[in-house]
Amino acid sequence: MNHSHKYTIGVDLGGTNIKSAILDQNFQVVIERSDPTNALEGPAHVIRTIKGIVHEMMQHQQIAHENISCMGIGIPGLLNPKEGFSIFSPNFPGWENIHVVQEMKKDFSFPVFIDNDVRVNLYGEWYFGAGKGLKNLVLVTIGTGLGSGIVVDGNVLYGTTSSIGEIGHMNMYREGRPCRCGSSGCLGRYVSAIGMVRTLVEKLESGRDSIIQTWVDGDRSRISAKMISDAYDLNDSLAIEVMHETGGILGFGLANVINLFNPELIIIGGGVSAAGDRLLHVVRETIRQHALKLSSNACGVVTAQLGGRAGMIGAVAYAKNQLEPRAIP
Repeated sequence: MNHSHKYTIGVDLGGTNIKSAILDQNFQVVIERSDPTNALEGPAHVIRTIKGIVHEMMQHQQIAHENISCMGIGIPGLLNPKEGFSIFSPNFPGWENIHVVQEMKKDFSFPVFIDNDVRVNLYGEWYFGAGKGLKNLVLVTIGTGLGSGIVVDGNVLYGTTSSIGEIGHMNMYREGRPCRCGSSGCLGRYVSAIGMVRTLVEKLESGRDSIIQTWVDGDRSRISAKMISDAYDLNDSLAIEVMHETGGILGFGLANVINLFNPELIIIGGGVSAAGDRLLHVVRETIRQHALKLSSNACGVVTAQLGGRAGMIGAVAYAKNQLEPRAIP
């Protein structure tokens, strides 16, 4: 390896924020920042923003192009990592068939690699977080939706169209809540920030009561998943019920994942993972009762360690490994 290439860049493109960092050869962050995505401004604006951020970080640290080995970018939605283009991203208006790598090549001389945002989170947790040293693991991110990244026998799985691990679209109810994917009853319509709020609102609409109503002055559109956690801690019986139901559904979903992929660890990340054991004790109990005994006894369920930085750091690990396979043990 050419040691003049001291630095690597990682970018995690989110619907709300772009998180970016430059890491040194020991994977220590030398500079990091978070900027608003402004996705509504359209794809060209977002691409320009990323370029601007990278230029600014390099200038700030006085790092020349030739001192950067590569850059990794995590992007939500469907993409083709080999060809370097993003096919579709649900929260980015007008974002279709965007050739991200070609765009970056116009401005940067170093190689650029892209992957799905959940998989770059997986790389982060696998190399530097909760999954260190394991050969079989699944990262499940629960935020606005539900995604997963899967490592089996030391390899990250991709599938025919790089779409493996869409467990958010596992059917949990034959005819349940409609989903944007065209099906209904999908796991992600129940286990996600939006799903939990929906579960609570349905119960309120049926005449049930919760302290949360007083917090939002009866305006149910203001209810958030965080409020459900807060009300849970105040022993609000409806919030507890919602958390338990959500944990139960997730437990059934993860029982399927355990039976399919036989991991030694499932890591729960994303915004909803802040609920921690409020959610996970029911998840673990449900798995214990419903997954195959041999497989479930061998599998732990923990929360992610790197928080919001996993994608940014994972993008670096991913890019390094694309440049030289097994660069990171």
